[in-house]
Amino acid sequence: MKFRFLLWMLGRLMAKASRENPAFQQQLIDRDMTFQLHTLDGKVARHFIVKDQRITSKRGSAAEPAFALGFKDAAYGFATMSAKNKQLAFMQGIQNKDIQIQGNPALVIWFQGLTKYLMPKKKSAVQKAA
Repeated sequence: MKFRFLLWMLGRLMAKASRENPAFQQQLIDRDMTFQLHTLDGKVARHFIVKDQRITSKRGSAAEPAFALGFKDAAYGFATMSAKNKQLAFMQGIQNKDIQIQGNPALVIWFQGLTKYLMPKKKSAVQKAA
């Protein structure tokens, strides 16, 4: 359930960033595709549609995603996506074959780069003092 919620929330955050964040929008230029995150057992899947510098998401599998990230199960997917060091968690998962990539691996790296735009901004010292 947590993994399903995390994917839904990821879709909401990316949709919002695609509307409001110019730096995020720059990453979407000339990217019209669908990609998918799912469990290898097929129980949880969500696909994300990138079109006209906007991202939307829908539950379920996509017909022909440009790339798909498959996690061995929902608990593992949640742990990996919420790990402190996500890059290390992904690399270990891929090496251990707990994460499988289908499609273009370069797009997976692009997707991981997108996630840095979704983190909440740290409050500056001035805002904290107010």
